Amino acid sequence: MAAPETNKPNNDELYKRATRLTLLFLIIYATTQYFTAFQPSPLSYSAFKEQVAAGAVKKVSIKNETITGEFASPASGTGNQPATFKVILPPIDDPGLIPLLEEQGVEIAAEPTEMSVVMRVIVGVVPWLLLLAFFVYSSQLMQKRMGGGSGGILGFSRSKARRHEQETIHIGFDDVAGLDQAKQDLREIVDFLKTPEKYLRIGAKMPRGLLLMGPPGTGKTLFAKATAGEAGVPFFSISGSEFIEMFVGVGASRVRDMFEQARKAAPSIIFIDEIDSVGRVRGTGLGGGNDEREQTLNQILAEMDGFEPEEAVLILAATNRPDVLDPALLRPGRFDRKLVLELPEMAAREKILQVHTRKVPLADKDCLRDIASRTVGMSGADLENLVNEAALKAARDDRTEVSVQDFEYARDRVVLGSEREEVLGEEEKKRIAFHEAGHAITAYRMKHSDRLRKVSIIPRGRALGITEQMPEEDRHNFTQEYLEEKISIFLGGRLAEQLIYGDVSTGAADDLKQATLIARKMVAHWGMNEELGPVSFPQSEEHPFLGRDIAEQRNFSEDTLKMIDREVVALIRKCEQATEALLEKNRTDLNRLATALLEHETLEESDIIKLLD
Repeated sequence: MAAPETNKPNNDELYKRATRLTLLFLIIYATTQYFTAFQPSPLSYSAFKEQVAAGAVKKVSIKNETITGEFASPASGTGNQPATFKVILPPIDDPGLIPLLEEQGVEIAAEPTEMSVVMRVIVGVVPWLLLLAFFVYSSQLMQKRMGGGSGGILGFSRSKARRHEQETIHIGFDDVAGLDQAKQDLREIVDFLKTPEKYLRIGAKMPRGLLLMGPPGTGKTLFAKATAGEAGVPFFSISGSEFIEMFVGVGASRVRDMFEQARKAAPSIIFIDEIDSVGRVRGTGLGGGNDEREQTLNQILAEMDGFEPEEAVLILAATNRPDVLDPALLRPGRFDRKLVLELPEMAAREKILQVHTRKVPLADKDCLRDIASRTVGMSGADLENLVNEAALKAARDDRTEVSVQDFEYARDRVVLGSEREEVLGEEEKKRIAFHEAGHAITAYRMKHSDRLRKVSIIPRGRALGITEQMPEEDRHNFTQEYLEEKISIFLGGRLAEQLIYGDVSTGAADDLKQATLIARKMVAHWGMNEELGPVSFPQSEEHPFLGRDIAEQRNFSEDTLKMIDREVVALIRKCEQATEALLEKNRTDLNRLATALLEHETLEESDIIKLLD
């Protein structure tokens, strides 16, 4: 990755500043020497008294420990003695000096105490130097804060885009694991940037922009940089929030400056990260559409329309909120193409792990496939973090290779959180063991449930215990049977407590929340209910990338809402009855598994199979 441009002065500017400072000090020194050179030569105190006694002194001026004066005649007993003189008084007071001067009729004057010439120069010049230094420092500080660059404090309207040259971009498509379809779509654009004349010859136009969409951590920024490295062209990188300042018009000015730089460096690539911070739907501002963000977006739209066909400039933008972008930004002629970067599948996860373990010594070279199968739902950034956590664990234990156990520890730490150092009472620990055993028995005995991997009663994160399942392969579609069994598994812990203790605890709060969420989606979203039929009644829309619901206006009646609530409760009751019957039938296994958990605290898949089969 290239180093970002900075506002530090170059060697020529430093040389000019040093020259100016040197000249300034020379002027101060010359001024000081000039005033000092015109001072009279000092005269000894004894010679001075002799001159006074001889009547050769006309007048004197006494100031501190110094006497200056004039002779009555330039040649009165002193040969070539000058007409003026200066005398340094001795440290011991001479009480006879004043009577001697009065006796000889010498005119006596006294001057108030003043600073020396050097001190006057220092006092007169130093405050101005300090003021000048403060002004220069304030100017540089404001320049850095407002993106001044070479334009000084008025340069804040210049673009903050960081330019990376070809030789500083050391990654290409081979360094980005997975995303094979996205790579294929971009190879055509890379070829255009390398040989634009081949496409212009038959009238083809390069796409103006390409929008990268996907969940956080799927490699949107890395993919954009790899595209620039593959094409071998200058790469301008900026975040959408860097356009906006408190001054109206600054964002638009920065957009103009950035596009001007990209045109001069064409063929080139502009990458705008988090474009949703500046590209949201217009008309929501309070200033009648004239706020700074909307003006910046208008300028981006105008600049993208202003490209000539022969200008090989590609705009890449990344966002995980495509739903909030302005439609004018997404129309053909601006962002012509849109690539969705999904979470990696198992094969892609294995390749990503291979990339991130290139410099990590592994105890078992063949363990990455198994790790990839146990990291469903992780993004590329999550997998990179997983490898780093495993390497840190091996380094803390003073080992030279990373083992499978290190990856297991790292995965638990990343997914579930660190182990909590809590001292649980025996009764509470026993209840948690039966709760987790209820989840595990239900998951193990259900026909369509995912593979049971681990059960633990060690507190991690916000959970007092965990029951971990992992699918054999990545799932994209879920059947009604699978979802009902999923609800049953969530209810298994609470029902196990009720079966053993006759009551329930607050430990099932999150289980009930997840079970209710699945049941509501089955009834109201996915048409899995006979009473309501194949109709969707969305109360909220799930975000395609962020995994959370977005509020949506309800367009059905209150009676329908009441019917949905009744059917959700009925579905959960149905799953509860099935789970209760299953646990009653396998009560012996439930007790055996809970006892093993109390003894070992954590049971792996092989341990569970030995106990239950």
